[in-house]
Amino acid sequence: MNLPLMIVHRPLDTPDRVHPTASQEVPLDDAPSIEGFNILVVDDEADTRELLITLLEQYGARVTAVASVAEALERLEQLQPDVLLSDIGMPDEDGYSLIRRVRGLSREQGGQTPAIALTAYARTEDRIRALEAGFQTHIAKPLEPAELVAVIKSFAGRDR
Repeated sequence: MNLPLMIVHRPLDTPDRVHPTASQEVPLDDAPSIEGFNILVVDDEADTRELLITLLEQYGARVTAVASVAEALERLEQLQPDVLLSDIGMPDEDGYSLIRRVRGLSREQGGQTPAIALTAYARTEDRIRALEAGFQTHIAKPLEPAELVAVIKSFAGRDR
C-alpha cells in the first residue's frame, strides 16, 4: 500500500512534539492571507459551523457552511470551492463517505477539490484513514487558527 508522504516540521527544542501546541499560537497579523478564497465547510454541529465561518471570514475567506454530506454534494459543483473543510464524525453519512463521493466526481463537478479533514479523531490511524479516503490532510480539534489558515492556503494551490 502506497501512502502519501507527510512532512512534519517541528521546533528543534521540542523533539518529542509532532504538532505545534496552542502555546505556539501565531499572531493574527503573521498568519497567511486567504483573502478571496472560497471555502465549503461541512459540519453537523451548528456552533462549529459558526465558529469556522467567523474564523475564516476574519482571514478574508468567503465561506459557505452546510450541515450534511447531501448538502455539501448539492453545493460543491455550483460553488467550485478552493478548499473543502469537512468534519469526519457526522450522523447518517460521515466525512469519509463525503470524500469518497467527492473523489468519484469529475473535475468539472468538483472531484479534484482539495479537502481537509477537521476532526477530534486524532490518532495516527485516524490520519491514515483520512488520507486513504481521499483527504489531502487531517487537522485535529481543537485547532490552531493560524495553522488551519496556512494549511488551507497551501492546499488551495494559490500563492498570494
